[in-house]
Amino acid sequence: MNHEVVEKNVGLLAVLIAVVISIGGLVQIVPLMFSAKVTQPIEGVMPYPPLALAGRDVYVREGCYLCHTQMIRPFRAETERYGHYSVAGEFVYDRPFQWGSKRTGPDLARVGGRYSDDWHRVHLRNPRDVVPESNMPAFVWLEKNAVDGATVQRHMRALKRLGDPYTDADIQGAPAAVAGKTELDALIVYLQGLGKALPAGAGR
Repeated sequence: MNHEVVEKNVGLLAVLIAVVISIGGLVQIVPLMFSAKVTQPIEGVMPYPPLALAGRDVYVREGCYLCHTQMIRPFRAETERYGHYSVAGEFVYDRPFQWGSKRTGPDLARVGGRYSDDWHRVHLRNPRDVVPESNMPAFVWLEKNAVDGATVQRHMRALKRLGDPYTDADIQGAPAAVAGKTELDALIVYLQGLGKALPAGAGR
């Protein structure tokens, strides 16, 4: 086919572009759908417990993913700063993924356990108390908002329908697990759990 014919016919060009992208997508994506390496959780990765799940909802609601990634790429500059590169099996129960694409702030994929609960509490109330040059906003309202057990229950039921292995007992016990907790407590629990399950043979 003459290139000039394609270039001057916008409709034909669009169809050919769609065909090429479709073939490329099939070649790249379909094999991964049948690979256990990307569809099965690595050892230690479990569905989020109720309070951490509530914290993840707060993380998404407040738009934390707009400034923080949760995806360490396999580059020396990143692994030396953040730890072992991320693997697909770590994110099996993340719906939706929080990989992000912009790092106004640092990557959080392995932030779990790096700082104390008190450090996170102060940082979320006023980031400049611990990082003077930070441009992160303060989230003072989180410690005033209580976690709603019924909402967490509904979320767990929905995730179970999508395949997360929550038991009926897990779901039934959700309100008790979050009783008396604030959104600040929940977010800290979520952050403290990030990246603790590492690929086999990986060091922190």
